[in-house]
Amino acid sequence: MSQTVVVDIVRIAVILGMFLGCVAYLVWVERKLLGHIQIRVGPKRVGPYGLLQPIADFVKLVSKEDLTPPNAHRALFRLAPAIALVPAILSIAVIPFGGTIRVLGREMPIGIADINVGLLYVFAMSSMGVFGIALAGWSSNNKYSLMGGLRSSAQLISYEVSLGLSVLGVVLLAGTFSLREIVAAQHPIPFVALQPVGFLLFLMASSAEIARIPFDLPEAETELVAGFHTEYSSMKFAMFFVAEYANLVTVSAMAVTLFLGGWNGPFLPGPIWFALKTAAMLFLFIWVRGTLPRYRYDQLMRFGWKFLLPVALLNLLVTALIVALSGGEG
Repeated sequence: MSQTVVVDIVRIAVILGMFLGCVAYLVWVERKLLGHIQIRVGPKRVGPYGLLQPIADFVKLVSKEDLTPPNAHRALFRLAPAIALVPAILSIAVIPFGGTIRVLGREMPIGIADINVGLLYVFAMSSMGVFGIALAGWSSNNKYSLMGGLRSSAQLISYEVSLGLSVLGVVLLAGTFSLREIVAAQHPIPFVALQPVGFLLFLMASSAEIARIPFDLPEAETELVAGFHTEYSSMKFAMFFVAEYANLVTVSAMAVTLFLGGWNGPFLPGPIWFALKTAAMLFLFIWVRGTLPRYRYDQLMRFGWKFLLPVALLNLLVTALIVALSGGEG
């Protein structure tokens, strides 16, 4: 095996390990932050400051009995969590965390892959998650689960339209679908200064895409017992929530890449800037969860089709006119 292949395998393993570690401890961070927002202490008993709580949760979930309802569609019931989780992990493959680094005499991008349609790849992977949730609801043979799956299908398809339109302004300004080139086009002015409406649209639509409060209607435990995952237990149950937090990290990283200048920043190395900006976006999503109430389902759909979609179309039209009148890209 050549040195280049070994370096690539090590690079993928390191990035994937850091990503999964971030996902695991994001649960602890969210519980701690929500505790402080709601005047509680959050996890504190397992390890110092509760830092071993994610490990305890993992052991608890592994040790639980893995049940399958007798009337469920067994193959799809078991496959659905994987369909939700795998695309969420694969999405991180094309996100650039920094510039380049020299290894064994060659320049390598700080990231896993650098393709010229990176943005399209992320959207393709994110759109796969709805199949996992919809199949989980249908295959469970449970009416509450089915309703959660149907809600999810309608919600995610509806908000994907606004989400796609929210980033097209960035594509027009940068003139490319490559995430690395989009970051390069934001030096020295990040696109959030040129696309503030697009940035807000992206945050709202992506929150609905990953079913975060106030858009967490696929779960809605006050109405649907637990939603699409009512019949799941043990690690199958855990896989859905690993997928949710993996999507949260990916959405935050995409917001940084598309609107906040990626790894660009003074004094500190690029990956440090990328990590700090991503952490700030994660804090924002957690803050929103601890602050806003859940929409009713009719309000959610009305907001998506009657507000977000028209505003996204208007923002795209204005951006296209500005780019055209300026004589080209940027």
